Amino acid sequence: MTTTRTLYVIACAAAPARHIDVPVRAAQGAGWDVCAVLTPAAYRWATEDADGAIEALADLTGHPVRHQYKLPSQPNVLPPPDALLAAPLTCNSLNKWAAGISDTLALGLLTEAIGLRIPTVALPCWNAAQHAHPATARSVATLRGAGITVLLGDGGFTPHPPKAGNPDAYPWQAAVDALPT
Repeated sequence: MTTTRTLYVIACAAAPARHIDVPVRAAQGAGWDVCAVLTPAAYRWATEDADGAIEALADLTGHPVRHQYKLPSQPNVLPPPDALLAAPLTCNSLNKWAAGISDTLALGLLTEAIGLRIPTVALPCWNAAQHAHPATARSVATLRGAGITVLLGDGGFTPHPPKAGNPDAYPWQAAVDALPT
């Protein structure tokens, strides 16, 4: 009997989020049932940038795209995750996650994943100026210490100069390859 594994792809508002179909398709090809969860800002980008983008993502995954907490009276519409992929992970979300802040559904899922011991891979996306801030290194160390796979540096994401990022060069495949097998 084959068991379907469920992956939540959690995307923050960074330019590569416009290509979230890339990791979704790659993870599906690796046998994952994929659900998409966006930060509120990423959701706003998707609804303003491309007419029908949310519907297309829901069609691709076969699940509703979530971006906010549900009410207690509402049913869960996504299957429980077996793993999480936070990508692109912004510097803002990194620092909130490391501090345990759960002010959005995306961050709530990420913070709970640590305590629930759900395997989680994070693929950052920020510039070199943000990377130089002392909070960034502390937050990366905190998450790695909690068992999160943070793909920063060799084999992952390398911060770019401000205003010089290339979303087409974002290493989505490195994140999919780092997921548990």
